[in-house]
Amino acid sequence: MRSHITARLVSAALIVAAVPAIAAGTAEATQAPVAFTSVALPTYQTNGVAWAVASAQGKTFVGGTFSAVRPPGSAAGTNQTTRTNFVVLDSATGTPTSCAPAFLLPTNPTQASVRALDVSPDGQTLYIGGSFSSAGGSAKQYLAAMTIATCTIVSGFTPLPSGVVRAITSTSSVVYYGGDFSLVGGLTRKYAAAATAVGQTGAGARLAWAPTFDKPVLALNLRPDLSQVVVGGRFDTVNGAASHALAVVDPSTGGTVKAFGTFVGSTSVVKSIAVDATGFYTGHEGTGSGSFDGRIAVNWSSLGQRWRDYCQGATQAVVVYRSVLYVGSHAHDCSMMGGFPDGSRNHLLAESLDKPTFLSWFPQTNDGIAEMIGPRAMVVASSGGSDYMYVVGEFTTVNTVAQQGITRFGQGTDTAAPTTPLISVSSPGSGQARVAWRTSLDTDDSTLTYRVYRDAGATPIYTTTATSWFWNRQQQVFTDTGQANGSVHSYKVSASDGTNVRTSAATSVTVGNGGSGYANRVLADGATMYLRYDEPGNTFIADASANRNNVTLVGTAVFRAAPAISGSSRALTLTGTTTQLYGETRFGAMSTYSLETWFKTTSTVGGKLIGLGNKQNFGSYTYDKMIYMGNGGKLNFGVHPSGTNVVVSSPSAYNNGAWHHVVATQSSAGMALYVDGVKVASNTTTTNQSYNGYWHVGGDTVTGTWPDRPTSSYFQGSLDETAAYPSALSASTVAAHYGLR
Repeated sequence: MRSHITARLVSAALIVAAVPAIAAGTAEATQAPVAFTSVALPTYQTNGVAWAVASAQGKTFVGGTFSAVRPPGSAAGTNQTTRTNFVVLDSATGTPTSCAPAFLLPTNPTQASVRALDVSPDGQTLYIGGSFSSAGGSAKQYLAAMTIATCTIVSGFTPLPSGVVRAITSTSSVVYYGGDFSLVGGLTRKYAAAATAVGQTGAGARLAWAPTFDKPVLALNLRPDLSQVVVGGRFDTVNGAASHALAVVDPSTGGTVKAFGTFVGSTSVVKSIAVDATGFYTGHEGTGSGSFDGRIAVNWSSLGQRWRDYCQGATQAVVVYRSVLYVGSHAHDCSMMGGFPDGSRNHLLAESLDKPTFLSWFPQTNDGIAEMIGPRAMVVASSGGSDYMYVVGEFTTVNTVAQQGITRFGQGTDTAAPTTPLISVSSPGSGQARVAWRTSLDTDDSTLTYRVYRDAGATPIYTTTATSWFWNRQQQVFTDTGQANGSVHSYKVSASDGTNVRTSAATSVTVGNGGSGYANRVLADGATMYLRYDEPGNTFIADASANRNNVTLVGTAVFRAAPAISGSSRALTLTGTTTQLYGETRFGAMSTYSLETWFKTTSTVGGKLIGLGNKQNFGSYTYDKMIYMGNGGKLNFGVHPSGTNVVVSSPSAYNNGAWHHVVATQSSAGMALYVDGVKVASNTTTTNQSYNGYWHVGGDTVTGTWPDRPTSSYFQGSLDETAAYPSALSASTVAAHYGLR
């Protein structure tokens, strides 16, 4: 969330084009309304950072800080073709054309770059801004124009801003531009100015349009009817009025149409603006704790907010296409808008225009080089009746494959296949085989069709559809009834996006004559998550309750340990110092609950057995409602109300290598800790920290001043029959569970 250079803005003429939506479910498409697959097409790449992109006439223009391009698949420094801070690609093939003007800054070559590109409404002229004093061999000061058809720099277009140009948008008669400058040809222009467009008399002439900003402008765009100019940047005022980072001004006079005050937030700037017929969409970058990094939708009718999302991880680019907002950012926490929790960065996203909800498009880049932001700019390019989403930036990989600076995504056949389902098969009752599977992940189809097959049958015995996201892959369940007790059956599950199919390996089960008495009691007592660890071994651990609150294993574990409960098949042994299980379901605040598990260990470094953490993978910074073991083997049950750690602890140690049963409860009666069926500690604390989180089993953060804090946050030992409840189990119920061993 540092400050960064602006990205290319999409022209209004492009983004409001009326194009029919792709129908859902066709073999040639991704999940509507997403129009692009998540699989990258072969495209030339740069040897540096690409800051800006635009497209016209079947060509895609990329500007940045680089000296050469190379073919896809070529290692850095090989097969290079010289291109100095600017390259023109064939939009349909991603290969460079012969057009190759160089953009140079001889007085400081390392600072030379192209930072902003804009195509005129007629598609004939490209306006180019940045940090340069020479364009195609002609003297040009920070701003130039190029005739696209002939690849020639327009000689008479010389507005002469005094500093770097970072944003451009144009009409047929006027070119609006913004950046770091305070003068244009000796005239005062505070960070924004306008020039006569190419093709008009006096092209390049400085116009009187001169809204005054107190800090640099980073983004510009026009209302489709050309009646308003939307301006974004670092500024705090427009024409003397408070309007931090965002303003709307008159296209003729520069007068203020809308000053937004602190609408954006004092620590955030606007990096990009997209428009359509209904409103405009802003991408933000913030600094410091609590800053705003997400997107805002503003209606033209009122210039008031339609929605805003609260993703953390600075937004660099926004593009509207076919009723979808495509986003380039490094979003790492979208939990406040119901999306993924704080964790790894996700660089390319798609959202609805009506409300801030994610759509099924999750291609991925890395952070890359320079400021390590990933994508910097995006544009839709058209060629031969096909459209492509071009993305440029600092990245050096796309979907884990080496690709630097430029990538693109096409339409047509969906080649992004779902992951293979992971399944767990059990027999919970007489004549029953229960097939559970973790929903698959498809980066451009969130809703998939699943089919269950028995034995060698080619016809599915069950078909269903389910929606999942990479941060929420709740299990699906089918119970096959009427099977003979003692019979052995194998099951497999396929996942399909309508084009691609992935099928699990077959898993066998012996149909029994009833479930475990212990398991039946846990389910009868209302467990909302119940992990039995009876899988033959994979990263999917099924929830035996009806609530589908499965978990995912990270690290090394053994599934064949002798179980804690007679009649069970397996327990789980966590063998690695980085092994843990995280939940696929986010839980909200809870004042009453119970946690239960069996465990066996000889560890002298402690670790967390179970707890609620705000992050899905290891490393939660908000966490409590947890049971952890200290180095000496004592058990601790901790919560964190009002910024204070409150813990009840067992007086005895339990790291003697035997199976033990632990239950922790909290309710209006306070906190209680039970071991082997007996209450060993309690207090009257009824509150805990309120947040949304995920259950973690076998590991997560235990830091700071927690009493008896273990050396390791990871539990090393065996676990079995782990459960969570929305109620406080009574002492008699806890004793009954222990007695059923």
